[in-house]
Formats: sequence, C-alpha cells, structure tokens
Amino acid sequence: MTLSLDDVRAAADRLKGHIERTPLRHSRTLSEITGAEVWVKFENLQFTAAYKERGALNTLLQLGDNVAKRGVIAASAGNHSQGLAYHAARLGIPVTIVMPRNTPFVKVQQTRAHGANVVLEGDNYDEASAVAYRLCQERDLNFVHPFNDLQVMAGQGTVALEMLEDQPDLEVLPIPIGGGGLIAGCATVAKSINANIQVVGVEPAMYPSFTAKMRGVNGTPGAGGATIAEGIAVKTVGELSYSIARPLIDEVLLIEEPHFERAVALYCNVEKTVVEGAGAASLAALLAYPSHFAGKKCGLIITGGNIDTRLLASVLTRELIRDQRLVSIRIIGDDRPGLLANVSAIIGNMGANIIEVAHNRLSLDVPAKGAEFDVTMETRDAQHTQEIMDALRHAGYPPRTI
Repeated sequence: MTLSLDDVRAAADRLKGHIERTPLRHSRTLSEITGAEVWVKFENLQFTAAYKERGALNTLLQLGDNVAKRGVIAASAGNHSQGLAYHAARLGIPVTIVMPRNTPFVKVQQTRAHGANVVLEGDNYDEASAVAYRLCQERDLNFVHPFNDLQVMAGQGTVALEMLEDQPDLEVLPIPIGGGGLIAGCATVAKSINANIQVVGVEPAMYPSFTAKMRGVNGTPGAGGATIAEGIAVKTVGELSYSIARPLIDEVLLIEEPHFERAVALYCNVEKTVVEGAGAASLAALLAYPSHFAGKKCGLIITGGNIDTRLLASVLTRELIRDQRLVSIRIIGDDRPGLLANVSAIIGNMGANIIEVAHNRLSLDVPAKGAEFDVTMETRDAQHTQEIMDALRHAGYPPRTI
C-alpha cells in the first residue's frame, strides 16, 4: 500500500468548496527572528481550527451510501474528533467518537456540539481506541483512523499541495510528527513535485516515537510527560504512515518544551494568531536549530489553534519572565515608615509597573527590626530591568531576583 501525488490531487478536488483554502503568508518579522525565510500556512483558520478536517472529510466523501448510512466511528480526544464530527454532521452521516474519560470537558462539549455521539471510555488513547474498535465491530460502523489510513493521509497532503501552488520555490518543510499522517501526505507531495525539497520531521523530545522507530524500536514505552504539544504526543507512530513517510524524510528533530512555548508566544505576539503547542512545532524547530534553516525558504504549517485559554495565558506569562519583562525582586531593609513608598517611587519613576507586593516581617532570615519585600514588576526588557535594579541599589535598597 502506498500513496501518490495523484491520490492527493484527487483528494484536493474532492475537498474543494468544503474546506477553507487557507492562506500562505510571508512573515518578515519571524524571518528576522529565525534567520530563515519564513512562510506560514494558517491551518488554524479552518472551521474547527485544525488541518485534521482535510483527512477526515476526504475519507467521508468516499464512503458508499450503505456505509454512510450505518455511520462512522473514531477514537480521538483532539482535532480529529472535531473535524470528523463537523463534516459527518454536514453530510448527514452518523458519527460516534470515543474519548478517554479524562478528556477536558471543553473538548467533549465541542465535539458534541458538532453533532457527534461521544462515548467516554478508557483512561488513555489506547484504551479508548480499543473500545472504538469493539463498537465498530458490534455496530457495523466504519472506523476512521486519525493518521494510519491512506485516505486520511491523502487529505492531509493537500496542505503541502496548496503551499507549493502558492510558493513553488520553498526549500524546506519542517512538519510535526505525531502518528505520521500529516508528514506522510505532505512528504509525498513535496518529493513528487521537487525531489530537492527538504522534509524535516519535528517531534517533542518527550515523545520521540518516529525517531525510536527509525532506530529499530517500535513504540516508546518510556515516553511521557506534560508537553504542551499534546496533539503530537504519540507513543507509537502508525505502521502505514511510517512506511510511506520514512523514505521521504531527510531528518527528524527533537524539540524541548521551552521552544514550543516560545513559538506559541511568537505566533501570538508577531502574527496575532492563536496556535496550540503542536501547531507551533515547525516554528519551534527553527528556534531550536537555527543553523539548519538559516537563509532557506521554509514553509511552516500552523496545524491547529485549539489551545486552552488558561494554558495560553500561562505560556504568554512564562515568556514575559524569560524575556525579563516580568520580574520578581526581593528587598530587605529597615522596617521604618516610608520604605515601601520610596522603593515604589523609584520603580515608578523608572517607568516600570508594579504588579504585586508581598511584605514579610516574620521570616527568620530578616532582622527583627527589618522587613522583607517581594516586588513583582513589569518592565520593557532585560536592560530596563537592570537599570531599575541599579537605581534601587544606588538608593540603598539592594535587590536580588527571586
């Protein structure tokens, strides 16, 4: 079983008019930051905010009438479930989605809102998938796998087809790898159109399933951890997707968490667009390995924008801390009237904004007649922070960062 450029082109014809033909835009600012020539494909502009609609819909459009009437089923706690549910409802096809019991409530609600019958079973994806296969047999449904399926891969490959239609001279495609469906489809397109295009896989360092299989290990039992790139946090890559993608991939890069976080923040601050952790993986690769991509025309796919708002707020706050624009300092001084007022005046006159103050007289590290202040402040940048600390030190209130 294999996948061809003709398969992807046929999928593109089927999908035309049913999904968004998302824009590919050059980012001057991201190009300056990374040292590459950056072109961004905004798949977060799909109706369900992710590219997964493409593969799901390509599969649904090829079901026979009898199969469509019986319905389809899938196991997913992420973007595949929403894409499949949305388009199945549009086409009048009954759809059942099996999700792990610990799936965030908002994802369950969104999937139900698209018309799916949601079954909450299992403690993880593997257990939910086993339930979905059992229900598939019992109810005579059609199983739509999120990545290990030729029709799904062909649909995902239409992303690269559109990118190369819009910008034929792209030189590198860094593509996120979870189960392998997206990179299998996109690599097939890229290498068929131009064998010189580099296809670079991108995996979370916590879940190196494709890398492990390249080294002869099927599955990554030791993998795990709280990655923000949960959309590609897969312990075992698909057998079929791997067999198609492996000969077409030039290399696979492993990405640590801070680069995912910075990429999400950059998309928000620079491109003014919301991106989930996995959706920012290709930009994270440019940040983590700048020498690999320097000066090259890189096509980055924002694969999705479904990120929890609290997580997004946390990522953006952590980025402020990394850039030393949000800083906490500690000052120990005499407990006399006006100390806090003097410190606050210095910080305010220097143009910083005080976010929070904690006043501690009881710590044993503080002299009995002393006081300890923890001040959290917002500054312009690291240099501004240093200027404020120098001013405090000069005034007799030597600070230290905490």
